[in-house]
Amino acid sequence: MGKLTTHVLDTANGRPGAGIKIELFALAGDARRALKTVTTNDDGRCDEPLLEGAAFATGEYELVFHAGDYFASLGTQVPHPRFVDRVVLRFGIADDSAHYHVPLLVSPWSYSTYRGS
Repeated sequence: MGKLTTHVLDTANGRPGAGIKIELFALAGDARRALKTVTTNDDGRCDEPLLEGAAFATGEYELVFHAGDYFASLGTQVPHPRFVDRVVLRFGIADDSAHYHVPLLVSPWSYSTYRGS
């Protein structure tokens, strides 16, 4: 059975992004349905898959990472408004038997992602 996982790396400080709020939404056209809200653990990961089993299905999804709040909690000096605040990643799941890992590498000035394993 497939599953969806994520993790966050703080590239500005060279450590896991611990304590970052992440929201997961299912998308259907213009509709957006909230599925789950989690907070990353000390390793920058979620304690369990975001989706698995019967809940893991093909379709379009959105992850929202509250990166700006994370950097503010560290006391990072950034301008107002923040350059990177909430990072929104929209992606598709085409194979419900595969593992989709969607990591975020983030700093107050940039971010990147990829489909991991």
